[in-house]
Parts: sequence; C-alpha cells; structure tokens
Amino acid sequence: MSANIKNYFACANSSQGFCNYFESNLEGLEHLYILKGGPGTGKSTMMKNIGADLYDRGYDIEFIYCSSDPSSLDGIIIPALKVGVVDGTSPHVIEPLAPGAIEQYVNLGIAWDRKKLQPYKDHILSLRSQISDCYTELYAQYAEALKVHDDWEKIYINEMDFDKASEFRQSICDTLLDYPSIDHTPVIKHRFFGASTPEGSVNHIQDLTEGFKRYMIKGRPGTGKSTLLKELAKKSESLGYDTEIYHCSFDPQSLDMVLIPELNVCFFDSTAPHEYFPTVETDEIIDTYEAFITPGTDERYAQQLDELSILYKTTVKKGTDALAQAKRLHDELEKIYIKAMNFDIIEGIYQQIKAEIMNLIK
Repeated sequence: MSANIKNYFACANSSQGFCNYFESNLEGLEHLYILKGGPGTGKSTMMKNIGADLYDRGYDIEFIYCSSDPSSLDGIIIPALKVGVVDGTSPHVIEPLAPGAIEQYVNLGIAWDRKKLQPYKDHILSLRSQISDCYTELYAQYAEALKVHDDWEKIYINEMDFDKASEFRQSICDTLLDYPSIDHTPVIKHRFFGASTPEGSVNHIQDLTEGFKRYMIKGRPGTGKSTLLKELAKKSESLGYDTEIYHCSFDPQSLDMVLIPELNVCFFDSTAPHEYFPTVETDEIIDTYEAFITPGTDERYAQQLDELSILYKTTVKKGTDALAQAKRLHDELEKIYIKAMNFDIIEGIYQQIKAEIMNLIK
C-alpha cells in the first residue's frame, strides 16, 4: 500500500489577526524538532527533504504549509513515528511541553557568517519594519472586510426561518451521521484547508477529500453553513470518532469543513472562494439557502447584495496586496541572509536530524 500525503495549513492571516492552531496538530508527538533561524536559513527546504525521504520509505506525511508563502512549509508530521519538524520562528513560536524529552531546538543560525550580515544591518532593520507595516495594513483591511461581510450576512439572517433551520440541521446530523457510538476518546484536530496568501486564495480541498464521501454545503453568507458544520463536528465527537475541524482562514470563528477519517465522510462549505461541484456519483449537495431562506431573497436584494459583494472583494484585495508586498520584502530579506549562509553546515544538521528519525524506525 502506497503512502499518503496530507496537505493543510495550521496558521492563517485572518480578519482576527494571526491565528495559530499548531498546538492542536502537534499533540501526541513524542519527538519534535523546532527549527530556529531567520529567513533564508533553509528551514522549509530541510522539512521538504525530510518529508520526501520518509514518504519514499512508505510513511504517510503531513505537510503543513505557510499562509504567507504557500510554496513554503511551516512544518511536517510523520504520524506513524510520532515525529514532527516545525518552523519555530515568529509568528508561530512553539512553546515546548517537555524540552529535551519531546522538543529539541535546532539552531540554524549557526550557519550564518555574521561579518557578511553586519554591513546590511540598517537595511535589514528597515525591511523588517516595512514588513511589519504591511501586516498591520493586511489585518486592518481584513477586519474592515469582515464588517462588510457581517452586513452581507444580515440580509439573509433577516430572511431565515430559524425553526426550520434548526430542524434541518438536526435532520442532517441524525440522518448523515447515523453511526454507532464507539468507546474511544476522540482526537480533535483544528486546522485550515486553505488560506489567504500573497497569491490569493489557496486550498487543499481536493487532496484532503479524495476518496471520501463528500457533502458539499451550498448557501449564502449567513445561511448557517458554519453552524451546521459545528453541529456535525459535535455529533462526530459525541459518537467517539476522531474529527478534523477545518476553520475558515478569513474568519476562524467559522468552520469550513469537518472530516471524519474513520467514517470516510466529510462535509465542507462549497462556496466561493472554495466552490466545488459534484465530480463523482457519491458527491452530494446540501443547500441551506433553498432549505430555510425566504424564496426570492436574492432577487429582492439584488442591488444591495451586488454592492456588498464588490465592496467585500475590493477590501479583501487591499489586504491581499499588502500581504503580497510583505512577501516581496521578505524575499529581499532572504537574499541578504542566503549570501551569508554556509549551507554545508545546514546539510550536516539535516543529515543529523534525518539519521535520528531513521533510528526510530523499528
């Protein structure tokens, strides 16, 4: 049986600021390497190589991607070995539970030639300041976009039959999760299947849901998609099944997907910017708008809805533009550090970590 790769995000640049669910995904690990070091020290490349090495040996790998640069990694997990390797630099600082016994800090900064960096001190400080300003702008714009989205939701909330909505959710939970309870304390993981990145919205839904019985939840803002997902997650947990809860990267208080591996079933918000339609016979659609929103609401409020949609997308784009500028500045910062790196030292550290992980294989 071939190994599997699971791709997701543990952190997100959201309307609530930087959101970090790393802790949830690192629970249960017995060996955790926390990589420290600035930009350009090869953290992501090292994690990709270690992941590839273990995958080639037949181990399932979880690749945790970076929301500020979706081509880079924030971490990898090898579940069967209970091993993780993560980027422990700001903003996703990892607090060790049992330093030395579980967590081990790995300082990649020892590969810097400080003499080569010192002439760039002022430029480095300037770039860091500019990057910080970009993130301030990003979070301000996303927070403003959330207010617009709230106004958008209110239109549909005011047209909702709440009694019918409650009955609908109960029926969905009772019917689609009609499984026996098991004597097991469920493991609950909190993550993101996608993120707002410098390249726009990115998601890993197709990879994560391949081979699953998929329920695609359609609707409008404020039509209870997240509430339904929360109740499904609660029902799964009450039955004793391990559950993966995927939050909305724009508004982490909302949910975008619930995945139950043991039942081979998942439910996800299938509206923009992660809109999908059935591609196999087992895919089904659940439509919250059709179920309990007053018919004709879209038509009656068409102009107001269009205006809100345009304002929302425009505001989000301003935030995404700020994130893209932060990425450009970060790339410039990396170039400075890369010139000062001794990658032979990094290769030695990589080989040491790889050897230690390989020694765990029985």
